[in-house]
Amino acid sequence: MHPNPAFRQTPEARNLALARDRAFGILCLNGTDGPLLSHVPFLLSEDGRTADLHLVRSGPVARALATPQPAVIAISGPDGYVSPDWYGLEDQVPTWNYVAIHLRGTLALLPGEAMRPMLDHQSAHFEARLAPKPPWTTAKMPPDLMERMMRQIVPARLTIATVDGTWKLSQNKPDAARERAARQMAGAHVRSDCALLSALMLAPTDHETEADVRKAPT
Repeated sequence: MHPNPAFRQTPEARNLALARDRAFGILCLNGTDGPLLSHVPFLLSEDGRTADLHLVRSGPVARALATPQPAVIAISGPDGYVSPDWYGLEDQVPTWNYVAIHLRGTLALLPGEAMRPMLDHQSAHFEARLAPKPPWTTAKMPPDLMERMMRQIVPARLTIATVDGTWKLSQNKPDAARERAARQMAGAHVRSDCALLSALMLAPTDHETEADVRKAPT
């Protein structure tokens, strides 16, 4: 997390909203030979105190969970390069704006019987985003094939102790300079993330979720 307090003022509820909307991050924990990383989709509980996910049974992260372990899920929001010319101020330097959330706590395996309900919950959650498409369900799978596939994964839960967020959106610049940079970023067409980053820069104190910004008219 960036140490500048200007980038660390976002309320926990907004950090959790972005994490819930992205629902994908890098799971990190310490292994005997160094850090272990896994890219995972996850589901936050309603109160934001737990994140459910599944792991490949034969993978190093699952094998490291003979006992619960300290872990963090790092969630990346939009990011992009900021040219110093965009501020309209002298004596500026290049930087990179970004949004990132860290969910830190204790990761533990769940009983095997939790795997099927978790899969059903996850698929229902993400399929709902595709409405009006009829949702896919695990019931569409042949039972024997579903059983074989489920044996390859294990359910896990991160019990969240702290939620840290960095929203580095040029809040340390004068408002007019920040707004100029945001509009220049939106027009630079560098990549799709930059349009969303520009929208967040223009409203860095609003408690909008990323999904809200994506839906807003441009």
